[in-house]
Amino acid sequence: MTGSLERLGVPRDAGGTRLDRWLAAALSLPLSRARALVDAGRVRIRGKRCSPLRRLHGGEEVEVERPAPRAQAAGSAPPPAVLYDDADCLVVSKPAGLPVEPARPGAPSVVGACAALGPFDVDGRALPGLAHRLDRDTTGALLLARHDRALAALVAAFQAARIEKEYAVLVAGAPPDRGRLEGPYGRSPADPRRFTTRVASARRASLRFEVERRLAGAALLRVALETGRTHQIRVQLAEAGFPVLGDPVYGVASPAIARQALHAARLAFPRPSDGARVEVRAPLPDDLARALAELAAPPPR
Repeated sequence: MTGSLERLGVPRDAGGTRLDRWLAAALSLPLSRARALVDAGRVRIRGKRCSPLRRLHGGEEVEVERPAPRAQAAGSAPPPAVLYDDADCLVVSKPAGLPVEPARPGAPSVVGACAALGPFDVDGRALPGLAHRLDRDTTGALLLARHDRALAALVAAFQAARIEKEYAVLVAGAPPDRGRLEGPYGRSPADPRRFTTRVASARRASLRFEVERRLAGAALLRVALETGRTHQIRVQLAEAGFPVLGDPVYGVASPAIARQALHAARLAFPRPSDGARVEVRAPLPDDLARALAELAAPPPR
């Protein structure tokens, strides 16, 4: 991808604003990157280089020459299946066992694997931007941004609870037909790598669930997140008495599946370009489909 030249009109009511701060907001960039563009001479007013501390008058035109995004080491994972794609964002079907972000530079990750699905220009890199995350062993719909403005719009939509996330989850036991779990949420005092609802915390976590199928000693739930906390579904269901099958941290082992039986099945979000609602569904992965079939089969005689 080559660099680009963008011309931005400064609104009259922006008079008195510092150039670097106004530019960061106009381009949805971190302040440090907006300032770096100015310092590098890539921002001009009336053809002249500027100081990042310059105060705008309002009404002038700012020219921004943006460099081509930097190529990054992508790792060796193949790109995941694409479920939705447009000029602003895409949704991919994340496989199990692949982390969303690399554990070290060049290590396999979803972000690195998706570099082949470009173009991308997020924070100056030729990689997609993450509007949210999924655990390493969770499968399903993952939303990625193609550029800075799209990422800012999607992050704002998540913060405003305008994005719907629904999961298919296999749990042990016999949960009620439907329910809602809500309460405090924080790191466990006994192990800071784990999370719990059994701790005093100002942070809250909530979700709704409904039984889709009852199985032998288990149930398939449809879970809708109301908040997006780390490990939330796994923690809240386990502490409610319905641990996720195959989850080695909070759940219970199962011969039916070798990883946590958690799948991001549906994602609905406002399209960054015009706010139109987009709904995407991710088909069940093979291992989860096999587990369902195994748990639904009558025991051998």
